[in-house]
Amino acid sequence: MHKIVSLLILALLYNCSSNDDSTTTENPDNIDLSTYFNIDFDALPNYQNQTIPSYITRDNTPINNPITDEGATLGRILFYDQNLSTDNTVSCASCHKQELAFSDNASVSIGINGLTGRHSMRLVNSRFADENNFFWDEHAGSLEVQTTMPIQDHIEMGFSGENGDLSFNDLISKLENTEYYPELFNLAFGSETINETRIQQALAQFIRSIQSFDSKYDQGRSVAINDGQPFNNYTVEENQGKNLFLQPPAFNNQGIRINGGLGCAGCHQPPEFSIDPNSLNNGIISTADQSGFDFNNTRSPSLRDVVKADGTSNGPFMHIGLSNNLVTTINHYNQITVGNNPNLDPRLRPNGIGQQLNITDTERDAVIAFINTLAGNNVYTDEKWSNPFNN
Repeated sequence: MHKIVSLLILALLYNCSSNDDSTTTENPDNIDLSTYFNIDFDALPNYQNQTIPSYITRDNTPINNPITDEGATLGRILFYDQNLSTDNTVSCASCHKQELAFSDNASVSIGINGLTGRHSMRLVNSRFADENNFFWDEHAGSLEVQTTMPIQDHIEMGFSGENGDLSFNDLISKLENTEYYPELFNLAFGSETINETRIQQALAQFIRSIQSFDSKYDQGRSVAINDGQPFNNYTVEENQGKNLFLQPPAFNNQGIRINGGLGCAGCHQPPEFSIDPNSLNNGIISTADQSGFDFNNTRSPSLRDVVKADGTSNGPFMHIGLSNNLVTTINHYNQITVGNNPNLDPRLRPNGIGQQLNITDTERDAVIAFINTLAGNNVYTDEKWSNPFNN
């Protein structure tokens, strides 16, 4: 009898203890994400199944990191979050602005500890680059690797782990202790684990989702058999500029163009207009601060959206922010000096001599008119690539 009473008392105590626990335990995953973000998490934007024209064939998406709506949404939040810098003032979007096709209006981009070494490259259509290496000097072997390098740079975002800087592990702890990130990583990857690989994958998914295929060029190319045909929606000048862009020049023994086009497509290959992976230096060898020489810049972003359709620049051009004017850029290629540049692209030095294209004003205007047709419209305003934070 005493044994039965004892068991009843233990059961009662157990039930009371269980009831107390159930009223005090909180579930950290049950947070209202709408408190922080202007995103409908029940109907995420379409990142993974966007329409891509049939004539676009390049795609550097790795098989182990396909774009998902959840992953790209996480990447979008990380991209715009200033918490990814040690002083909470700089995000990826600080130097890659949507209104500029994800480029920068500063000649040399600004980090938390001063000026960076180069102008920030446009990110639009990064997915469709034939070149798998990233940064102007290609020192990142993939877009995934590239995404966290600025975060771990002392000048840019500060989590270098060197010379008194916080480390990347400190950033991970910071994100783990930010209320919304465990839930967001769970949505994207199936668990709340936060690590560098997942941060890289999410950021790369978002960046690869940023695409622009609604330009005047795309309207013409969609009905043409190939780029060499005249586009029915182009003006005479735009078609002339397209021909000059596509056709290689013919040079005499002195490196002077005697006929043909300007050969731009030799390095900037249509229809993606991404850089040829075999391209070498383009003849711009100065550093941003003019303190020395830099021969290792061999990459460029896509020429799509290098300007808006009205010709307005999306920030200055080249790794040093040379100029906001396409005339200046084309004039650079008009007359190339070989000098002491050991890495100059062979296509710019026919017969070992710096090319002299002798571009006329009419030709220059035509090429600029064609480049203007490579600009889209949606990329500048689409909400799925915009700042997702409520404040």
